[in-house]
Amino acid sequence: MKNKKPSGSDSVLFWKTAKEYVDHKLPDIRKVSPNTIKVYRDSLNKYIDYLESEKGRRRTDISFSDFSKSNITDFLDWMLNEKKYAPKTCNLRLTAIHALLEYAANEDSNGLMSIYLESCSIKTVKAGNNPIEYFEPYQMKALLAAPDRKTKTGLRNSMMLILYYDTAARISELLQMNVSQLHLDAETPYLTILGKGRKYRSIPLMDKTVAHLKKYLKAYHPIYDQNAPLFYARTHGMIHALSEDTVETMIKKYSKDCKTNGISMPDKPHCHMIRKTRAMDLYKSGMPLSHIQQLLGHESMSTTTGFYAFVTLDTLAKSMEKANQEDDGGRRWSDPSVLRQLYSL
Repeated sequence: MKNKKPSGSDSVLFWKTAKEYVDHKLPDIRKVSPNTIKVYRDSLNKYIDYLESEKGRRRTDISFSDFSKSNITDFLDWMLNEKKYAPKTCNLRLTAIHALLEYAANEDSNGLMSIYLESCSIKTVKAGNNPIEYFEPYQMKALLAAPDRKTKTGLRNSMMLILYYDTAARISELLQMNVSQLHLDAETPYLTILGKGRKYRSIPLMDKTVAHLKKYLKAYHPIYDQNAPLFYARTHGMIHALSEDTVETMIKKYSKDCKTNGISMPDKPHCHMIRKTRAMDLYKSGMPLSHIQQLLGHESMSTTTGFYAFVTLDTLAKSMEKANQEDDGGRRWSDPSVLRQLYSL
């Protein structure tokens, strides 16, 4: 049975089911965000590319029988040991494969349920908990000051960095924003963000950020169009939204400029560090994790606590110093709620 060549109908079933899952199930039924759909589509395409390049399978012949435990295990091994992908990337692609097989098994259980259940026995890659990467306060200050606001492009780039830091949005959320998501004339100015799972959240804007935005809108949006992308470039007279690669390149350039000016900067700066920096700065200033969770758009508190489980040395030292300064009467050893926290597994 294992050596039986899949029939044409088997490959038709695979491609039909896979396309229905990505193009209909994810956006229309599960209502997941465009960014999540892109990640799942890319992950599945990477596995299909692997089957073609490493297993010698013609794309037109690929069927669900190619999603065997041995093939998926080999795919994980190839990603980890040959391509040197991060464990998080490998696990994300495994999740996409599991999700497709689960959908296929429920839609057409004739032989596919066993393939899905077998794939579930494949364990995810254990990922180590590394300290989060973020900019130190002097580095973030230098990065925000790096664009030349006297030029139109510098004004746009400066506004992107300011808004990115102030809101701690995901870079994809920032680049997908349009003008209508700004509410600058409200009693408390704010913007709305369409995040993961197509869920909206509102984020208040600081006074300085509002002032910058009003100046930016005069330069880049003199004619109000609520559907226009907030940040854009113009090529051959046509307006188009910016890509994440453009922002990534911009951050690397400004970091390099800061280094040239004698400011120490991270060796490998990247977009996500700004979001982490803002959240870390708020965490260090005492903002409750539940508020940071709401700001970041994390559905689960465990995601937020895991994200910022590594306190800075400075924060840890201050906490220890505060504990040492308390006298015995201030430790509340007899408080039942404290005892439950201390003496729990």
